[in-house]
Amino acid sequence: MLVLVSVLLGATAIGETAIAPLDAVRIVGARLGLLETGTSPRAYEAILLDIRLPRIVLAGVVGGALAVAGAAFQGVFRNPLAEPTLVGPAAGAALGAVLAFVLPLPASWLGVGLVQLMAFGGGLAAAAVVWPLARVGAVTPVTSLLLAGVAVSTLASAVTTVLMYLHGDQLLAIYGWLLGGFNVASWNQVRLVAPLVALAGVALLLAVRPLDLLQLGEEEAAMLGLDVERVKLGLMIAATLATAAAVSAAGPIAFVGLIVPHAVRIVAGPGHRRLVPLSGLLGAAFLVAADALARSLPGPSEVPVGVVTAAVGAPFFLLLLRRQKRGTAG
Repeated sequence: MLVLVSVLLGATAIGETAIAPLDAVRIVGARLGLLETGTSPRAYEAILLDIRLPRIVLAGVVGGALAVAGAAFQGVFRNPLAEPTLVGPAAGAALGAVLAFVLPLPASWLGVGLVQLMAFGGGLAAAAVVWPLARVGAVTPVTSLLLAGVAVSTLASAVTTVLMYLHGDQLLAIYGWLLGGFNVASWNQVRLVAPLVALAGVALLLAVRPLDLLQLGEEEAAMLGLDVERVKLGLMIAATLATAAAVSAAGPIAFVGLIVPHAVRIVAGPGHRRLVPLSGLLGAAFLVAADALARSLPGPSEVPVGVVTAAVGAPFFLLLLRRQKRGTAG
């Protein structure tokens, strides 16, 4: 939690207009009625509350959602390589967003951007296809579930590529969205996404014991009284909900759902009682920091945050692995 708070405060200071963290605290405290209004320029208040803070909060929500979903997927599949971008929901969300770009539809519906709405629906639809494809009789083998997820992701990605090829006039907008980012973040997006992520997060927190039991193997978990099929379905629904909400808000940002649970597992151990909440906190801090770095790098345009998460996260993860190897050898 201390890491997350520190990253959030640091991120408020980064931008074309530098705002000291203490000034940011005063501005937010004054808006909430907790502190007296300070002497900061009024422009700072507009920049912080209307532009910078929605972006920071949305990045935190999305990072936490992807990390928690990654921890859940890895637990369900008992596979450290499982993550939201691999098993269906992220690719389905991307396909839904691309359809919104290329189809002659209104830009919004009921006050919600159509790209975000169709991305969310595409993520849920992909998961709805994966589950029955993987089902064998009355059970859903983990291997079949993983393979079905990979197949659906591959198919969705292929259709997305074809649509991009056929609609070259929309290529720049589509490509910009697929790279992921928070440059159009708003409080309205936060209000739409945060409740869905919170619902999924609470469901996964309540399922930490079943996740631990699944690591023993499905037969052993069933012998201990766990309704394995119902638990797997519930976990898939919660993780998919978190993934679809996150991707609909920021695009398919890879690597967070893979790297963060691994980092937490190395430091705090494999128990999901600690793994799930710590993944959420570290995922939020990691993506807020990555986004702050993305908007501070020099260049003609902003670097996509997905590029930053990969470039920064991979070396960090390798260092953690090396540290763990040294500890084991010692």
